[in-house]
Amino acid sequence: MAGLNSIAVFCASRPGARPAYLAAARDLGEGLAAAGIRLVYGGGKVGLMGALADAVLAGGGQVTGVIPAFLVAWEVAHAGVQDMIVTETMHARKQIMAERADAFVMLPGGLGTLDEIVEIITWRLLRLHDKPILLCDVEGSSRPLCAAVDTAIAEGLAAEAARTVFEVVEGVPALLQRLQQLSPGAGGRLARA
Repeated sequence: MAGLNSIAVFCASRPGARPAYLAAARDLGEGLAAAGIRLVYGGGKVGLMGALADAVLAGGGQVTGVIPAFLVAWEVAHAGVQDMIVTETMHARKQIMAERADAFVMLPGGLGTLDEIVEIITWRLLRLHDKPILLCDVEGSSRPLCAAVDTAIAEGLAAEAARTVFEVVEGVPALLQRLQQLSPGAGGRLARA
């Protein structure tokens, strides 16, 4: 995949209401493993996160999990992950995930996923990184976020650049194909936020 060694994926810790969500997580995991791309994710064993990690591991791929200690205590950490980083805070988790990734992908998710991807988009707008950001649209899952960004721009509350720093890709096959065309941002490491 053209120089991408690792991908941070943000997604739900729940399975979601549509079977397509779990299928997308598994398909992405299989694709990353087949391409030899390390998964960097939130370290959970449940929901889309767990399905994604399970698929990468089943395919012989490498996984880095980054999870706060309080979630380990809640017994949601994935025991099969080879490289598990335990942080003190959610903020530290996001910083480490961002530093270890060459690009970012959002699968369907809830509020935590939205928090993570909006922060990564904001960091890119602030020139703290120049890494690719892709939203994998699964049955319309990325439309609400895009609508919120578009509304903020239309209302004069966000710069038009907010819509140009990420791409929406329809489904996992197209996402995997797009990842093959990308390389890490020219700036390399993430600046400290």
